Amino acid sequence: MQTQKYALVTGGTRGIGFATAALLQTEGYRVTAAYSREGEDSERARRALKGVRFVRADVTDEEAVKSLIGGMERLDLLVCNAGVASFAQVQDISLLEWERVMRVNAGGVFLCCKHAVKKMLHLGGGGAIVNVSSIWGETGGSCESAYSASKGAVIAFSKALAKELAPSKITVNCVAPGVIDTAMNARFSNEELRAMEEDIPAGRLGTPEEIARAILFLGSEPYITGQVLGVNGGEYI
Repeated sequence: MQTQKYALVTGGTRGIGFATAALLQTEGYRVTAAYSREGEDSERARRALKGVRFVRADVTDEEAVKSLIGGMERLDLLVCNAGVASFAQVQDISLLEWERVMRVNAGGVFLCCKHAVKKMLHLGGGGAIVNVSSIWGETGGSCESAYSASKGAVIAFSKALAKELAPSKITVNCVAPGVIDTAMNARFSNEELRAMEEDIPAGRLGTPEEIARAILFLGSEPYITGQVLGVNGGEYI
């Protein structure tokens, strides 16, 4: 009987992705972490997580995604975390920027899910997919219309896919983080971060490790599918 579980985490070298890869490894998964470019983050992650397999792959490139997933022995859990931010008023967003954000945040999820499902079905069905959306995919964020739209698309796609794959015993869920203490929010000043904290009933930003634990939970429960789990300190209820 197969007991070793295999996981793929995209955007796996920093923030939520890094914390998720670390937690899954601790929980006994054989983890592959994908990342888009070489740099300090990838080197730091390799040093910190010796047992994780790191693979450079652009989630918007279908051939790269196909090769990434095809090279895995098996796949029990897919975590689609790779994403990009975008901050601008709508009149200042170019079509190229809109397409970039949608291609990475929504298109990357689509491509990874497409090829992961092929792999899971080929291996006899069963498995779990957890897609990382955002609180702004649920509520919308001022000056983040492109980002909010892309993350809302992830939620709608995940719900549809959950219905499609439930008969094959593949669960599909979303985690929707609130404001998390990651590099994506490093652009904000201390004053801006304090103002954000004042809007959060819990009185603080979330941590990548808290999101990782939510991902592990959603990826472990065979009767939970099509759900959006908000991890936001009560900011959106």
